Amino acid sequence: MEHLRLRTARAADVEAVLAFWKHAAEGTSISDDVAGVTRLVERDPEALILAEREQDGEIVGSVIAGWDGWRASLYRLAVHPDHRRQGISRLLLDAAHSRFVAAGGRRADAMVLVENETGQQAWAAAGYAQENHWRRWVKPLVQPER
Repeated sequence: MEHLRLRTARAADVEAVLAFWKHAAEGTSISDDVAGVTRLVERDPEALILAEREQDGEIVGSVIAGWDGWRASLYRLAVHPDHRRQGISRLLLDAAHSRFVAAGGRRADAMVLVENETGQQAWAAAGYAQENHWRRWVKPLVQPER
C-alpha cells in the first residue's frame, strides 16, 4: 500500500470531494452538491473522513461517519478504482468505527445501493450484514436543481 494519510475534510475540499465521488462512488443524491457537502463539513467537522496520498494529496478514499447522538450511520464509502483492494476502505472504516465508539455508538449502519455489487461485497468483507426486514422511506423536502 502506498503512503496514505487519513484526515477530516475541510470546506476547501468540497469541490475535490465532489469530483472524486463522480469518479469513484456509485450514484448521487440530492445532497451531493457544494451546498450540501459544505453544510456537512461545517455542521460536523469530523464526519467526512478522507484518505489521501501523502505525495500529492490526491483523494483516493472517503467515508461519511455521521453521528447524531443516537445512530452511527455510514455513507459514501468510496475508493478510487485504481486504488481498490489495498485496504483503504478498511482504514476508513476503522477510523469511522473509532469515532463512533468514542462517542458512545453501539452499532453502525451503512447505506448501500441495491445495484452496487462491489459495494455490497466490500461491506460484507468488513463484517456488515444486510437486514432485509428494513426498507428505506424517503421524501424530498426540496425540489432538486436541474
